[in-house]
Amino acid sequence: MTFREIRDSANHARRIPLEAVLLQAGAERDRYDKAKWHTAKGTISFTGVKFMNWNEQVGGGGAIDLAMHLNDWDFKAAVEWLCSHFLNLHRQEQVQSPCRPNLTLPPQDPSRLPGVTRYLVHERAITASLIQPLIESGRLYADNRGNAVFLLLGKENMPVGAELRGTTPARWRGMAPGSQKDLGYFSIPVPGTMIVVLCESAIDAISCFALHPGYLGISTSGARPNPSWLPLLICQGYEVYCGFDSDPTGDKMAHEMIALHPVVKRLRPTHHDWNDDLTSQQKPSLLSQPTT
Repeated sequence: MTFREIRDSANHARRIPLEAVLLQAGAERDRYDKAKWHTAKGTISFTGVKFMNWNEQVGGGGAIDLAMHLNDWDFKAAVEWLCSHFLNLHRQEQVQSPCRPNLTLPPQDPSRLPGVTRYLVHERAITASLIQPLIESGRLYADNRGNAVFLLLGKENMPVGAELRGTTPARWRGMAPGSQKDLGYFSIPVPGTMIVVLCESAIDAISCFALHPGYLGISTSGARPNPSWLPLLICQGYEVYCGFDSDPTGDKMAHEMIALHPVVKRLRPTHHDWNDDLTSQQKPSLLSQPTT
């Protein structure tokens, strides 16, 4: 982009709502305090165009400042990222030279892996025998912030994104910058199975598999009714269950998914989600669940 194009794009980018930037960057709204958002950089709140990171005691104003802060980018990279996701500018140039940032996976830190493993075993009730194969295959690792990193794999098992789950006292969840959830997903490999349960997170996918060995748990990385890879699974003959959380959002997204793909059946966890079922040691029969 030329200097004039960057300047013009920046003028438009400054009008992008901060909430939209946070969502696109993989931030998660706090379940109990709607004014707070959890990110890889810490807890952020905003009023109007002003934001504040309470963990780092750093603030700023506007979408560009926020994109720079969240991703450690310079001004130009932040403007190009905002342009690619929110603005219908310079369409021809974007088609020829997309300004979508490349996937930025957090670096691995083997020294933090024991802490991640302890969190998954002791707080999430996932057995070490399930965790170790994921680590050995590279689907799960620890980053230098102590987050559990669950890789989303696409064609030829190439990473297309990652779910991040905080395991330290500063708990949070989000996505690695540049993740493309419609190009792949996190899953528990189960050779030969033809039954799939779609879950809202990697931890829930693992938990569902722990409860129902032999069934393929796939994470949609959030309650989404129409992942672009879902029709291919259906066409390949998989029996698909929507196992989203037992809450209004999960039910609504499951209803929309079934409306789009009538062959999909609803499967609600007994408790709020599959990990709650696992930690409570409730193991209902998969095929005995009511479906719609």
